[in-house]
Amino acid sequence: MNKVLSHVRRCVEDYDMIQSGDRVAVGVSGGKDSLTLLVALAKLREFYPKPFTVEAITLDMGHADGRESADFSRVADLCARLNVPYTLLHTEIHHIIFDLRQESNPCSLCAKMRRGALHNALQERGITKIALGHHYDDAVETFFLSLFYEGRISCFQPVTYLDRTGITQIRPLLYCGEAMVRGAAARAGLPVVYNPCPANGCTKRQEIKELVRDLDRQYPGLKSRVFGAMQRLPLPAWGPVEHRRLPLPDGE
Repeated sequence: MNKVLSHVRRCVEDYDMIQSGDRVAVGVSGGKDSLTLLVALAKLREFYPKPFTVEAITLDMGHADGRESADFSRVADLCARLNVPYTLLHTEIHHIIFDLRQESNPCSLCAKMRRGALHNALQERGITKIALGHHYDDAVETFFLSLFYEGRISCFQPVTYLDRTGITQIRPLLYCGEAMVRGAAARAGLPVVYNPCPANGCTKRQEIKELVRDLDRQYPGLKSRVFGAMQRLPLPAWGPVEHRRLPLPDGE
């Protein structure tokens, strides 16, 4: 976890993600990425020169297809040990998407509904900053998704200000590769919650993940070069970054 923490601190500093007095909410899905981010920010809070607080918010998707609901009790226990306030919000997103609308391509609508529910919860609590668990590999995969399926060079930004809500999204794991995150979560024994979504593992993102993995094997260092190219392109909030130290290949 110390290696992850080092990368997180560097990313936070490079992109000026956290200011003194910030209340930073972590969107905790229960997956390895968001749990690792939660632990890293809780540790960073202890010594970062700009004092800030951390809290965690989980959306219960309301899986109503006869299977047991996800159990977040161990996530709540982790938050208690980290001294991080925890909120579990119950929604009907799964029921709406899969039962009522029966969406054949549910991911886009699901993402919009989750963002809406999360932003409403933040506004009700007076929180204006949310940390999301997107990492190095997610950024590269999103770049290829935009290129292949939308015909544009684009990616999510390290820091995004949403003027309609006044909320700022930050992504402190951007310098951490998925392998690093997975290893840290396993070594720390984090309480990863199984994702019961019917579309899990059957999405365009999964296809791109496998393609990028194969390309990186054929052309070693491809992911690192693509990530570096994104930093150097004049994409909003990404570049130019000549003064920044680029992460090592695969965030390792």
